[in-house]
Amino acid sequence: MRIAQPTAKFTFGHPAHFIALGFGAGLSRFAPGTAGTLAAFPIWWLIGAAYEPVVLFGLLALLFAAGVWACELTGRHLGVSDHGAMCWDEIVAFLLVLAIAPEGPWWQAAAFFLFRAFDVVKPPPIRQFEMRFKGGFGVMSDDILAAGYTLLVLAVVKRVFL
Repeated sequence: MRIAQPTAKFTFGHPAHFIALGFGAGLSRFAPGTAGTLAAFPIWWLIGAAYEPVVLFGLLALLFAAGVWACELTGRHLGVSDHGAMCWDEIVAFLLVLAIAPEGPWWQAAAFFLFRAFDVVKPPPIRQFEMRFKGGFGVMSDDILAAGYTLLVLAVVKRVFL
């Protein structure tokens, strides 16, 4: 069975669904990936300064692993392995970007737009990676690659222009 648009009942029906659908951000009828990326901001504001970097990256690894499980199960229940409503991958990947990117609202805004562009366009090897790896790991990993591109561009801009 393929579910075209998950409902709130579906989202709250299983912890994996709640996680994979980004605490409900994936229910957005317009650009759920963007909604998920935006949902990363308040999470970052809550946890970003609260942890030392090694603890923060450990927490992000745990959130990534939880996403592999949640997206795998939710994809099976939705009938689509990488359903557009699943946005935990954007949340975790963008939290990684926020953890490494320079601080400040302009850097965060640039990071947001760059990340969304790389996530949508999927330049090589992101698209090839996405086609090769399926299930929860594939869902989570392509966004980590988009985060890598984002961080690379931000680093070049900072190095060359500032």
